[in-house]
Amino acid sequence: MKYICSICGWEYDEEAGLPDEGIEPGTKFEDLPEDFVCPMCGVGKDMFEVQ
Repeated sequence: MKYICSICGWEYDEEAGLPDEGIEPGTKFEDLPEDFVCPMCGVGKDMFEVQ
């Protein structure tokens, strides 16, 4: 699944993960750390919506 930041539009793709941030491909959004923030604008997970 893909999740979109409702503030800036940055997309988190579960299949791709964020290897540069230490998040392996295949990591589900709900399994991201609770303190995960959008790398573009800094808002928390609660500001993301399923695409």
